[in-house]
Amino acid sequence: MPHFSLVIIGAGSGNVVVPKAHPGPVALIESGPFGGTCLNRGCIPSKMLIYSAEVAGQVRHAPEFGIEAAVTGVDWPAIRDRAFGKTDAVSAKGHAFRAESDGVTLFDGRSRFTGPRELEMDDGTRITADQIVLATGSRPEIPPPIAESGVDYHTSDTVMRIGQLPDSMVIVGGGYIAAELAHLFSNLGVRISLVDRGHALLEGFDPEISGRFTGLAAGRWDVRLGAVVTGARQHGGLVEVGTADGPPVTGELLLVAAGRAPDTADLHLGLAGVRLRDDGRIEVDEYGRTTAEGIWSLGDASTPYPLKHVANAEARTLKHNLAFPGDLRPYPHNWVPSAVFTEPQIATVGAREQDLDGRRYVSAVHKYADVAYGWALQDTTGFCKLYADPGTGTLLGAHIMGYQASLLIQPLIQAAAAGQRLTDLARNTYWIHPALTEVVENALLKLPL
Repeated sequence: MPHFSLVIIGAGSGNVVVPKAHPGPVALIESGPFGGTCLNRGCIPSKMLIYSAEVAGQVRHAPEFGIEAAVTGVDWPAIRDRAFGKTDAVSAKGHAFRAESDGVTLFDGRSRFTGPRELEMDDGTRITADQIVLATGSRPEIPPPIAESGVDYHTSDTVMRIGQLPDSMVIVGGGYIAAELAHLFSNLGVRISLVDRGHALLEGFDPEISGRFTGLAAGRWDVRLGAVVTGARQHGGLVEVGTADGPPVTGELLLVAAGRAPDTADLHLGLAGVRLRDDGRIEVDEYGRTTAEGIWSLGDASTPYPLKHVANAEARTLKHNLAFPGDLRPYPHNWVPSAVFTEPQIATVGAREQDLDGRRYVSAVHKYADVAYGWALQDTTGFCKLYADPGTGTLLGAHIMGYQASLLIQPLIQAAAAGQRLTDLARNTYWIHPALTEVVENALLKLPL
């Protein structure tokens, strides 16, 4: 039975953990394309596709700015292949590099535990290891009424590679994946129906973000809220989704975007002594150690922040911890930002209003419409909302909805991470006029600090 000093399961952010030099043989196990969800079926291709869709959206809105233009056609295969032609090549290059590496043995396929630090591959090969890193990522969750219905459906793992655009699409879900994919396909001319059991879209966000976005989305798409899915059936060339308290929702294609779960179901973790949390995540301590000696985890399989930038940060930290066991570093989970690349774009970091119950804070909101660049954009919906600690003058939370929100929030992330007083950020820093960053500057100046 081959023995390895280090085995890493998952070649997404797990690939970052592979050491340049290691005192012993290293194995990397991957059952899918290299690069994990982000590169192959998540963040990167979706944003490339969304950019193409936003070009179409800009053309449709061009007459509002005195430009006569129209979208006369959408070449979906060209849009799709622009994205995946790039990402597939990067994935293949990563696989070839690891396969040819002298220092790493690559196993293609899934694996499972047969005992403490003992693994078996799909082909029956069995290996042991001194240290094992679980970086298996996540998978789409499918509500049982749909899974048991027998209808054809797509998830975010598959829908971006479809052969042609449907005329209509039913999306089950109301979180960030549903919001991004609804934005993508609607801009390309697909009629969208969103079915969500929540009472607002993006319900886990700050209520002002969630409320305003839900109102805007209802103006673009057929949004069904408080809709509990009871089943689905094929009806001619359409899929009909039934709900508990309303009429069925019908579309040519069904997309299930009801969340993602850690991809740990067939690892047989109990045989290794690895415990799971109630939500299915692998239980780890602040340094990434599981409940089994010599077994670690990172990324979506275990993190409370299922974001690629967090997985990469955890991977870099874990790489250090493996190399220097006497100098362990905690996973960097302070001030984790996130963004939703929908329309309008959304970015957030820190506390939401619901997190501040019982705590002293001050807040301020400034609209895009109240700065010069907002006039140029003719933006009537964008805003920046801030929460601050009146005692320390530092940031508690920031929430931006509008054009390029993911860029505008960056100085606030840096200020929070550095513990900078917001009055210093507002008054001792130049803010270019008339750039859109003035919406952040004016929100800072409004805070009663």
